[in-house]
This record gives sequence, structure tokens and C-alpha cells, in this order.
Amino acid sequence: MTIKGHIMEKSDRISGTLSLGMEAKQENRIAEAFRRLQRNKGAILGLIILVLISLISVFAPLVATHNPIDAVFEESLLPPSSEHLMGTDVLGRDIYSRVIYGSRISLQLGFVSVAIAAFFGTVLGLQSGYFGGWLDMVVMRIIDVMLAFPGLLLAMGIVAGLGFSLTNAMIAVGISAIPGYTRVVRGSVLVIKENLYVDAARVIGCRDLAIMFRHILPNAMAPIIVLSTLGIARAIITGSALSFLGLGAQPPTPEWGAMLNHGRQWLRQGWWVTTFPGLAIMITVLSINMLGDGLRDALDPRLRV
Repeated sequence: MTIKGHIMEKSDRISGTLSLGMEAKQENRIAEAFRRLQRNKGAILGLIILVLISLISVFAPLVATHNPIDAVFEESLLPPSSEHLMGTDVLGRDIYSRVIYGSRISLQLGFVSVAIAAFFGTVLGLQSGYFGGWLDMVVMRIIDVMLAFPGLLLAMGIVAGLGFSLTNAMIAVGISAIPGYTRVVRGSVLVIKENLYVDAARVIGCRDLAIMFRHILPNAMAPIIVLSTLGIARAIITGSALSFLGLGAQPPTPEWGAMLNHGRQWLRQGWWVTTFPGLAIMITVLSINMLGDGLRDALDPRLRV
């Protein structure tokens, strides 16, 4: 066997040993994080509430008592009662049914926006942190420009360019959140790529794409998961703000932010028109934040004992 063959064989053994060790450590970290999450009562409560809201959104036709769009002018601004659990708005539409159907839109907006931001932010952060050089400089300067604008203002500008609709609001919220993911992933990659198992993968001839997605990305998932969980709450708030301003969901779509905008003119005559959509936003965002805080504590290596 040639010297090159001996070197390659030894490198394969080193890489295999390191890979097995990393997989074992990764499994131990996941199990430990799951145990820490189970002990966090706030995170479990947030998860239960979020699951309930998700189930309500899925089975909205069964849970709702009225059509959320049908207007019955004779029942305008009725207070909460057994017939209308949360009252009616100025057009006589049942607020309870509109809040139930609004959960579908808000959760969809949150998950789709975060999926867009996480995908593009992760890809950009991986490439920027791994390759460095001019690519890193160009990506970071673009991210710096995006970070120079407040997230809501940037989303408003994107919606203004694309047009006023719920779909465009999802795209705008997702794009405005990309910088956060890019910087977090880039920082993690800069640390992870200096580990020995990455050098061993290079020695045995692994391509850059395989190294990034098989060796680096799995070890950078913890901050991405935490950021995505908390990002859903921020996306719901931003999407509701866009709809409140008339830039997101358009009437008669039962979206929580749009319901707040529609009911703000009738605060004195019907407090329930804005109270219940506002409570829905608050409870949903609070449950997601509680879960996100629990995940952050469970996945933070500095908190392990």
C-alpha cells in the first residue's frame, strides 16, 4: 500500500471515529435538552396553549358557530351573549367565529414568514461563514443595509412594492426577518468550522456542500430552532400590524389585525369588537414566547450541569 493510501485510510478512521463521537454527543444533547424542556412548566404550558390554538384553527368549521363573513345588519354591535359568545361587529358579523377563523390566518402568516426567513437566512449564513472572503463581505454589507431599517418599516416598504395582500404580507415579513437568521447562522458557522471533525472531512475529500450540510448545519440547529420559535411570535405581531394599517389581509378576511382596525372606530359603543381579537393576539404570542424561552434555556450549553 502506498503512503497516500495509508494516509487516506488513517484519515477515514479518524473521520469515522469523530463522526460517531459527534453523533453520540448530539444524541446526548438532544435527550438532555428534552429533559430540561420537560422540567420547564412555563414552556410546557406555552406548548399546550399553542397546540390548542393550532387544533382550533384546523377544526375551525366545527368550532365556529357562524359564517365569519356573512353580515347581518339587524344584529349590529350586539354584546356578548349565548347566541354570539363574543358579540358582533358593526356589520353584524359574529366576532367569535371571526376570531376562530383568524387563528388560521395568523398562524399561517407566522409559520410561512419564518420558513422564508429561516431558509434564506440559513443558506446565506452558511455560505458567508464557511467561505468567507469577498462573499462574506458582500452578504454582510447587504444584511447591514437591511438592518438599518426597522423590521416593520422594511416590511411596509416591501408590501408597498409588491401590492396589498395577505400573501405579499407573508413574503414581506419573511424577507424583513432574514438578516437575523443570517447573522446568527454565520456566527455559529465561524465557530463550528474550526473543529477537528470538519478538518478531517476536508482531508478525506468531502465536498464543501457536504461539509456544510452534513457536519456544520446539524451542529448549528439549536440557535436556529430557538430563533424560529420566537420569530413566529414576532411575525404574527408584524403581520397583524400590517393588516391593521391596511397593508396585509383585506376585507372581509377575518384577520386579527384587520379586526382591530375595523373595530377601533366603535370602542365606545362596542368594546368587545377590539378586545377579543387583541386577546387572541396576546395569548398566541405569549404562548409562543413561553415555548421559545423554554427552548432557549434547554438548548443553551452554558446552562448545562
